[in-house]
Amino acid sequence: MNETIKRHISDNKQNFAWDSMTMGVCYYPEHWSEDLWAADLTRMKDTGISVIRIGEFAWNKIEPAENEYDFSFFDRFLDLCSQKEMKVIFCTPTATPPAWLTEAHEETLNARMDGVLYRHGCRKHYNYNSPVYLNYCRNIVEKSASHYGSHPAIIGWQIDNELNCEVREFYSDADDLAFRLFVQEKYETLDALNAAWGAVFWNQTYTDWNQVHLPRPVPAEGINPHRKLDYYRFIAQSAFRFCKMQADIIRQYRKPGDFITTNGMFPYIDNHRMQKECLDLYTYDSYPNFAFGLGTDPQNDPLNDRWNSKNQNEVRSICPHYGIMEQQSGAGGWANRMEGPAPRPGQLTLWALQSVAHGADFISFFRWRTCPFGTEIYWHGILDYDNRDNRKLREVKDFYQKFRALEPVCQADYVASFGLLKDYDNVWDMDTDIWHNRIASHSENEIFAGAELANLPYDIIYLRENSALSDLTGYPVLLYPHPVIMNKERAALLTAYVKQGGTLILGCRSGLKNENGICEMLPQPGLLQELTGTDIRDFTYTSPAEEAVYADWNGTRLPMPVFNDILTPLPGTQVLARYTGSYYAGEAALTERHTGQGRVLHLGSAFSRETLPKLLSYAGAVSPFTGLIEADGKDVELTLRRKGDKNFLFVLNFHASEVSYTLLKPMHSLFTGKEVSGPQTLPAFGAAVYEV
Repeated sequence: MNETIKRHISDNKQNFAWDSMTMGVCYYPEHWSEDLWAADLTRMKDTGISVIRIGEFAWNKIEPAENEYDFSFFDRFLDLCSQKEMKVIFCTPTATPPAWLTEAHEETLNARMDGVLYRHGCRKHYNYNSPVYLNYCRNIVEKSASHYGSHPAIIGWQIDNELNCEVREFYSDADDLAFRLFVQEKYETLDALNAAWGAVFWNQTYTDWNQVHLPRPVPAEGINPHRKLDYYRFIAQSAFRFCKMQADIIRQYRKPGDFITTNGMFPYIDNHRMQKECLDLYTYDSYPNFAFGLGTDPQNDPLNDRWNSKNQNEVRSICPHYGIMEQQSGAGGWANRMEGPAPRPGQLTLWALQSVAHGADFISFFRWRTCPFGTEIYWHGILDYDNRDNRKLREVKDFYQKFRALEPVCQADYVASFGLLKDYDNVWDMDTDIWHNRIASHSENEIFAGAELANLPYDIIYLRENSALSDLTGYPVLLYPHPVIMNKERAALLTAYVKQGGTLILGCRSGLKNENGICEMLPQPGLLQELTGTDIRDFTYTSPAEEAVYADWNGTRLPMPVFNDILTPLPGTQVLARYTGSYYAGEAALTERHTGQGRVLHLGSAFSRETLPKLLSYAGAVSPFTGLIEADGKDVELTLRRKGDKNFLFVLNFHASEVSYTLLKPMHSLFTGKEVSGPQTLPAFGAAVYEV
């Protein structure tokens, strides 16, 4: 085992972690006759379920009319949970404001960009900035937390449900006013605002604050990208304040030890700030069938639903030992959109173990029983409409036995070969700039695919205002694919990382813009030029009229896809590879520059799954599986979790056929209890976990 592979975990990432592997389920007592409650809870306990989540869409059960409160419904249910020794995560119901509220107060509703209001009848029809809605939310959270907070069955609180799900952009009148105040506070003067937004272009200059609005419909969808970038920052700030308002109230009433969380992971939210300042831990909603929505071909892509692991890498960057609030247990679909196949035998367990392999110590399946009415009638749970035992229930019971066997893994850390750097400025800029998006999206997917296929797991590290050198130094190799937006503080941090001995890998389009998304009038790569030792005087998308462009690296041909920066090495910079195609054949495509004790590799293109392992090998990234297992990355996903001197090796087969691999040393199988080594096989959708 290579002990140089390590991982720095900031102390402030989470205040709560599960002390044992815990299995739960999402339950909706308001959907069922009270005659079913006791039998359902008994059946859950018999299955191994010890925690349920309730209440996220049940505002009317507490406040059926304005200022009329009835706590008896959940009183009865929570008391029954206590009798059955079932623990509860209680949710604030702010994701679905009631009809009596929205009919009386249209100003609480969100709107489309063209001003048409979203009406009652789905969910997430509210806006974050209506003072009226915020007052109603404060009230329902206060009433719920003050009444139920001391209940012995409750162990945690979930805020809202999937912030920014369904709707991630907000155009209500309240949001318009709040956005104006947001940018006024940020820029203080109209001159500063006009400069930050490049407002002189197309005569967009503002001469009065009342002229400043949210993005509005414009010809050719030509919204000012700098205003749109600030708009995404505004949404993140609005969601944060909404979450913090609720968390602050709950803290006044919760019992000692009860946690606060939220679920999901959706665009235009600063999840890291929300986790640090509002929550005790983060929970994710894991639906691996959605992986096919990434444009993958299930018939030909060897990764298939392994793409869900890419999302879980993101979650782990927010909260290293996270929970799964909704783990897929059946086919997903709404009556009006989305459809999917039922999990094949073994997949339910496989998907849950995928979450555990990446850091989850709490698995809550969605949902206990499929709802026979409403929009989600095809979002299938463990039980189907008929309420009979089925193969999914049997598989959940079997998973529980496996989960119990994984008790030694609880709170073990994920082990990575390298770190992938990201920041919210660049993540949100991707949605304002299609050039940035095309390049970065391609690289993001290819980096994940290349890492999976080469058995080189990685962590994601978000660079923030308060990021410290210690956040980076646990990784001998860092990859920052396309930091189009760059500032002096970030550049200084990267320089310090390299000087102390790290290897940094950068891709094309690095250092192009400032924090407002305005292209710097500097030689590219801008603020990073001293670090990379390269000058870029010419650049281009690869042309579909030409053959694919490659680079020659000591006889190895590397794909150079999507976009090519033509690199000119400055003194002291070595050329490692040169382009072999297009008008810039023979020019530098990959360079290396040593600074202090470290070095920077500058790749002039987007990344590919073929190029990534070669770059990482040259950079010195080491697989944590060396000496443990021989396995083809196309056949299985490998992860390693570590606690003290104990290592836990996960081997996951996402294929509908048997796969083989070889254990290179004796290991203890946590599922069978046997010592094993040598050639092994996994059945279709099978999984194994070994203590090393």
